Amino acid sequence: MKKQIKTTLPSTASTAIMPSYGSGDDIALTKYMAEIQKFPILSAEQEYEYATKWVREHDNVAAEKLVASHLRLVVSVAYDFKNYGLPVSDLIASGNMGLMQALQKFDPERGFRFSTYAMFWIKAEIYETILNNWSIVKLGSSANQKRVFFNLSRAKRALGIMDNNLSDEQTKQIADYLSVSESDVENVSTRMSARDVSLNSPMGTDSDAKDILSNMADTRVNIEDTHEQLEFKRRGYELLRKHLDDLPERDREILRARRLSDPAATLETLSKKYKISRERVRQIEERAFNKLRDAILNESGDTPKLIQDK
Repeated sequence: MKKQIKTTLPSTASTAIMPSYGSGDDIALTKYMAEIQKFPILSAEQEYEYATKWVREHDNVAAEKLVASHLRLVVSVAYDFKNYGLPVSDLIASGNMGLMQALQKFDPERGFRFSTYAMFWIKAEIYETILNNWSIVKLGSSANQKRVFFNLSRAKRALGIMDNNLSDEQTKQIADYLSVSESDVENVSTRMSARDVSLNSPMGTDSDAKDILSNMADTRVNIEDTHEQLEFKRRGYELLRKHLDDLPERDREILRARRLSDPAATLETLSKKYKISRERVRQIEERAFNKLRDAILNESGDTPKLIQDK
């Protein structure tokens, strides 16, 4: 799929993206950052115009403008994860791949900004890159094991646990703290202790010297929680798109105009457009919202919060 995306992406956009791959040199990265600053930020109207041309006509020029204008967004997201042990250039490259995936899947008629939609794909691709470059996650890739992997140090600090070799009681405490099974804590903790010792190497030669990791301030975002939120929103977006299509056309358009647009259309504007009273518009909006909410609730109990958040 990713290879297909790279080969189908317009050539100019591909050229703009690809320099970040394998460019560990600070000078090359600085040059790349300077280059992408030259691309203008698009207005909502320009985004819609270019996205529509790309989707309907497969207009390469429109696609290039759409992608190029969001390269800075990728860099911004990539720098949020710079403390996870990977070169920023690698994170940018992964984020750019997510941006390309967003281009292939974006539908401008859904009423969402491309930047909002692309953010999900950019972060998802960066998460995958981080996880795939940690051998511990490759060995244990369940959601709970990932939770332990990203939060074990924080849990140990919160519980005042300093030992690397956890006792049964300590394992239980951490499992309860992270809401995972004791076996997940035990497996991940064992593997983390067994992998490269660079982060756990003693600072100095004293026998009581603390390891490097213990002395590092944990300023990272909670990637597991962020990933769960991303998946939650992504799933909500999919269900929203699916069940919007099940509504009658007028109901769907009124609901989108009232609840899914920024700024929201007024009752007065819609009453004139559809030649009905403002009260009737309000009734249709409420009816459509309830139908959409009930349909989503049947598939996923928590996702409807996304609609209310809009």
